[in-house]
Amino acid sequence: MKIPFSPPYVDDNVVNEVVDSLRSGWITTGPKVKALESEVMRFTGSQAALGVNSWTSGTIMMLRWLGLKTDDEVIIPAYTYCATAMAVLWAGGKVVMVDSGDDFNISIDAIRRAITPRTKAIIPVDIAGYPCDYPAIMALVEEPEVKRLFTPESDVQQKLGRILVLSDSAHSLGAWNGTRRTGADTDIAIFSLHAVKNITTAEGGIVCFNMPAPFDNSQLYKDMRLMTLNCQTKDAFTKSQAGGWRYDIVGKGMKVNMADINAAIGLAQIRQYDKLLAERKRIFERYNTAFATCPWAIIPPSNTCGRESSYHLYALRVKGFTEAQRDAMINEVARSEVAVNVHFVPLPMLTYYKQLGYDIADYPQAYHNYEHEISLPVYPQLDNEKVDFVIKTVKAAYETVCSEKG
Repeated sequence: MKIPFSPPYVDDNVVNEVVDSLRSGWITTGPKVKALESEVMRFTGSQAALGVNSWTSGTIMMLRWLGLKTDDEVIIPAYTYCATAMAVLWAGGKVVMVDSGDDFNISIDAIRRAITPRTKAIIPVDIAGYPCDYPAIMALVEEPEVKRLFTPESDVQQKLGRILVLSDSAHSLGAWNGTRRTGADTDIAIFSLHAVKNITTAEGGIVCFNMPAPFDNSQLYKDMRLMTLNCQTKDAFTKSQAGGWRYDIVGKGMKVNMADINAAIGLAQIRQYDKLLAERKRIFERYNTAFATCPWAIIPPSNTCGRESSYHLYALRVKGFTEAQRDAMINEVARSEVAVNVHFVPLPMLTYYKQLGYDIADYPQAYHNYEHEISLPVYPQLDNEKVDFVIKTVKAAYETVCSEKG
């Protein structure tokens, strides 16, 4: 039985929505993007939502808006995908990496220790869809001693008066933090809509705005929408109307808008996301039941401490395994044509970041999480028979590696 890792969910609703876009005669930024933004606002409870062409470009744009300067620091976890750090670097800031907790997510104690007068933003990451403890992080940046340390160097920073919290919610569309969905519980939250995500536009992202007063999130949406289109005062749709050709460029913009043809895919999916999310939870819980009886299995967090996952990935850890044994287990699973993955290789283990001076020895929990982690497939098309085959294959692979070790 051949089981891919993360194919996109494409049903007749998706096909029809895309065909509708194609037949409309308008395939770049237009009504489909606006409809998707509205659906994300409704689903998440965020104040405003803006479609962009990737999580990375959306984050670069928002950090530029914040006014990062050389040596301004942004705290991120060492245990994340490279885009979290790349966005900071391309926005002109300095990456400050900190260690993780046992739940994969950023350590709040480590954040506290890393804060300096140069700290301008924190980017926590919701690993595998399990949200960070945002109430605690938001409380941290509001603490009087932390706010006294904050040194604003731009108009936006002066207006905010504290460290910005921009959540890397790439994995967590649909997750809960108490009574709030991710997307509504930090200043800025950015979702990825890449092909392997719960909701996809093939390539894309959504920036959610929840800035506190005196910021106006509706106006911020308008300003950032302008930014995504090179700060051009008319979008292509408006310019294409009879007599509407004249425009102006009013700032140093970017070209990072989402196209309608892409938005159509996500629009059809998010309209049925409650159903799709329930299917992901079904698979997750079936894995939980199967691996709960295995003394070697560390079940990933999913619904604890008032936080519930979006069930994006099943980040299984194998107790007592080394990195080499984990790799051997993955190879065994692959023999049965079951695709699994690893999330993530910590940034300090990657060549580019090692060359920048980061050392994995400084992030022991991040390495410990990584060395025995195997991501199992989770997507609505996996029926119970296929899930059971994954379970059987993983268990057999563990036994094979243990017998070889013995």
